[in-house]
Amino acid sequence: MKKVFSVLFLGIALFVMSGVAQAQVKIAHVNTAEVLDAMPEKAKAEKDLEKYYGELQNQLQNMAKEYQTKLQDYEANQGTMSNLVKQSKEKEIVDLQTRIQQFQSSAEQEFEGKRAELLAPILDKIQNAINTVGKEKGYTYILDLATGAAVYVGTDAVDCTPAVKAKLGVTK
Repeated sequence: MKKVFSVLFLGIALFVMSGVAQAQVKIAHVNTAEVLDAMPEKAKAEKDLEKYYGELQNQLQNMAKEYQTKLQDYEANQGTMSNLVKQSKEKEIVDLQTRIQQFQSSAEQEFEGKRAELLAPILDKIQNAINTVGKEKGYTYILDLATGAAVYVGTDAVDCTPAVKAKLGVTK
């Protein structure tokens, strides 16, 4: 029995090794977050982002001060105001409150856009380095530990999408 198991194991090992020898699949991994953190360009981008964030915060603080001033003025003088003036001041305060909310929302979007704009050239540089390393080292795939995605797919990689679609009966 032990002899049969040994022969069977040897046969399976030879079969697997012959398949591996033919496939020559080489997989590597990279941590792009670690690479990004090591890039000197990232520090400059972060400094620029902090400056931009500060500008947005200053604008928001100015709007908040204006709101507080108008609200305090309204509360202090509402007893002496005519209904028409009171309504006008209330509308002015509500409009300012709406503008502040809109500014906060658009500022968040603009900040994220600015972040993407500043990081895009750095991320492109990292991707180009990954592609170069993948080609030079003959990797089939390079996986990113930071995202869990394949960041490089070599020319000898096998795409099994058509086979999976066929198995599922999907034609698109």
